[in-house]
Amino acid sequence: MPESLPYWRLSSFYLYYYGFLGAMLPFWGLYLRERGFGLTEIGSLMAILMATKVIAPNIWGWIADRTHKRLQVIRYGSVAAVVLFAGIFTEPGFWGVALVMAGFSFFWNAVMPQYEVLTLQHLGPATNQYSRIRVWGSVGFVLAVVGLGWYFEHFSIHWLPYVLILLLGLIAMASFMVSKAEPELESAPGGGGLRVFLKEVTQPQSLLFFTVCFLMQISHGPYYTFFSIFLEDFGYSKTAIGWLWALGVIAEIGIFMIVHQMLSHLSTRFLSVLCLVITAARWWATGAYPDQPTVILIAQLGHAASFGIFHALAIHNVNRFFSPKTAGQGQAFYSAFCFGAGGAAAAYLSGVVVESWGGSMAYFMAASVAVFAAVLSLFLATEVRRSKSAVAV
Repeated sequence: MPESLPYWRLSSFYLYYYGFLGAMLPFWGLYLRERGFGLTEIGSLMAILMATKVIAPNIWGWIADRTHKRLQVIRYGSVAAVVLFAGIFTEPGFWGVALVMAGFSFFWNAVMPQYEVLTLQHLGPATNQYSRIRVWGSVGFVLAVVGLGWYFEHFSIHWLPYVLILLLGLIAMASFMVSKAEPELESAPGGGGLRVFLKEVTQPQSLLFFTVCFLMQISHGPYYTFFSIFLEDFGYSKTAIGWLWALGVIAEIGIFMIVHQMLSHLSTRFLSVLCLVITAARWWATGAYPDQPTVILIAQLGHAASFGIFHALAIHNVNRFFSPKTAGQGQAFYSAFCFGAGGAAAAYLSGVVVESWGGSMAYFMAASVAVFAAVLSLFLATEVRRSKSAVAV
């Protein structure tokens, strides 16, 4: 790891950003149900959170690559998210909540892809050390879900918006603590070129990998949207729900400590298939045995593969699919297409399925999607190619 790397300043942003996610994903659905919203409405509102990733990261990625003001984009976006989220304290109805979620997430979703680029620029050639910084995001998530799980067991979940705006404020503060990367690590002169980006993103292996990432996110729909509600309906306490969320991320933390070695020795194809097979088994077990805490506990350990390894693999590959000139647009596309379009479709569809056929069926369908993605992964190359050179993965 470079000696001059601002390790703790880079890591603090991940800590607060994913701490916010740890407060939002497990408990926002419970908060909305407490406010009187139905399951389909909750699915639609969570879809908005994901849908802004389709547009926002691409807009801000283009601006950052074009202007070379990536750090300013991160800072402005972080502050704007705080201001717009404050609208939730007016306790609006469905459409008001929809506007608040669309407004704040348009900026909140835009900052992380650019921060990923900034982190990789600071790392320079030591990109295999990325996971040691990103692991603090997982720590933040664990602290949030465990702490808030206990808190909401004893106090009203109506306090959740206050926790969320505090975390958004800490994200904004952290963005002013980190500096830009060294000039030689900035994007190539002239900014990102649309033609270059389109050429890189439409390479067959690039398209195939992004399709697999999209399907992986689709399979996570019931988990990210209704896992807490699903467990609560089977009698789990909020404390237990918080710990089960945390267990998955603790497994993720463990894998982040060694994933850089896996990326150095194992192929894209093998790792993708492995992650998707484990993911399919995880969703099937969750749907089949929701009333068995031991089974759910073991299934949650699968998060090490379904997110930990797979996300590190995706970041690793995006950094190779795209040249320095289009790095910001590449990270933005990954976020927009996979987490944005995939996450929005997943949230909405899972809401419809849960409302119509129940939570278990949603997990069985998620497992089927993961199996299909695993089959597609068999056609991935064992190395990532860019231009005329090949870089082993």
